[in-house]
Amino acid sequence: MAFVKISEQPSLYNDLEKKSVHELLTDINREDHKVADAVEKAIPQIEKLVTGIVERMKKGGRLFYMGAGTSGRLGVLDASEIPPTFGMDPGWIIGLIAGGDHALRNAVENAEDDTVQGWKDLQAFNVNEKDTIVGIAASGTTPYVIGALRDARAHGCLTASISSNPDSPAGEVAEIAIEMVVGPEYVTGSSRMKSGTGQKLICNMISTSVMIQMGRVKGNKMVNMQLSNAKLVDRGTRMVIDELGLEYEEAKRLLLLHGSVKKAVDAYNEGK
Repeated sequence: MAFVKISEQPSLYNDLEKKSVHELLTDINREDHKVADAVEKAIPQIEKLVTGIVERMKKGGRLFYMGAGTSGRLGVLDASEIPPTFGMDPGWIIGLIAGGDHALRNAVENAEDDTVQGWKDLQAFNVNEKDTIVGIAASGTTPYVIGALRDARAHGCLTASISSNPDSPAGEVAEIAIEMVVGPEYVTGSSRMKSGTGQKLICNMISTSVMIQMGRVKGNKMVNMQLSNAKLVDRGTRMVIDELGLEYEEAKRLLLLHGSVKKAVDAYNEGK
C-alpha cells in the first residue's frame, strides 16, 4: 500500500480569508469534534503501550517522548507536568525535542532532518531495555524520530509512534503504531491543529494512566502532587481533611510537615 499523508491533504474548506470570525470558529470546532473519535479508535494500541510502560517502569525503566516542532513541544509539555501533578522525579518521564530546549520557543532549521541525532540525544541518558521511547510525528516521516525509534528498538527498548497517518515510516519501525487519523487540517498541512490536539490527548492518556497504575493517585485525587503554591497547599489540606476528618489548621500543619497528602495521611495513620 502506498503511503499517503492524509494529514497534509487539502483542507475540506476553502476561501478561508473570506469567512467571518464566527464561520472560522464554527468550522474549526466542527473539525475538532473529529479528533476524539479518531483517538478512540487507537485505544487498543494505547492500552498495549501503557501496559508495557508500567511493566518496565516498575523495574526502573523510564518513558521518553521524542518529536520535532509542535510534536516535540507537546511531548516536553506532558513530561514537564508529571513532577508537579504526581510528585514523580523528572527523570522518570522525559521529553526530547529536535534542536534541544532552544527549539521549544524557536524554529531550529533542519533539526528534524537529522537521522542520527535522536539516538545521540537518547544515549546521553544511557537508555536501556527497561526504557520506552515514544516518537511523536504527525506525518510519521520525521527523520529525527524515525532514526531514534529504529536504533532504540535495536537496543531492546519498547518503542511506539504517534502519528496522524496510517502505515507511516515511523509506524513501521516502532513496535506499537498509534495512528489517530484526524483527516486534513483546517489550514492545509497545519498539524499544530487537529493532529496536535490528538497528540495532546494521547500523551495525557498515556502519562495519566501510567501514573495511576504506578500508585500516584488515590481514589481520584493527586495525593502526591507538589505543594508549590498556596492553591495547591489549600487543595492538599482539604484532601487530608477528607481522609482524616481533622480541623483545617491541623490538617495543613500535618501536610506541610510531611510534604504530600499521601505521606501526611500515612504518617497520621501509623501514629495511631
